[in-house]
Amino acid sequence: MSSIAKLPIARLHIRRSAPGIAAREDLFEVPFESGQSVLDALRWIRATSDPSLSFRFSCINANACKECMMQLNGKVVYACTARLVEGDMHLAPLDNKPLVRDLVSEIAPPEERLLK
Repeated sequence: MSSIAKLPIARLHIRRSAPGIAAREDLFEVPFESGQSVLDALRWIRATSDPSLSFRFSCINANACKECMMQLNGKVVYACTARLVEGDMHLAPLDNKPLVRDLVSEIAPPEERLLK
């Protein structure tokens, strides 16, 4: 038996898709540390495991930009304020908005979009 304690893990089940591409769920294990946000975990995944994972954020202060809205265990949250938990978490894009890719939904009104 190892004397090194096993580090706590958060398991993020992420629904991924894009228009015209069938949805799939990818599982990512993230080192868990109390106080982390879901956004922290997503950034860790993109930096260390899968640079193709798509999600939005542009905050300086939590809950200021509203870009990181997504579903967490079926509830709409901001990834920057939702806390990471040890164990399983299920992430998905907003289901009432057009999908761009992975966790990115089109949240800007059509008249405010740069590309039409």
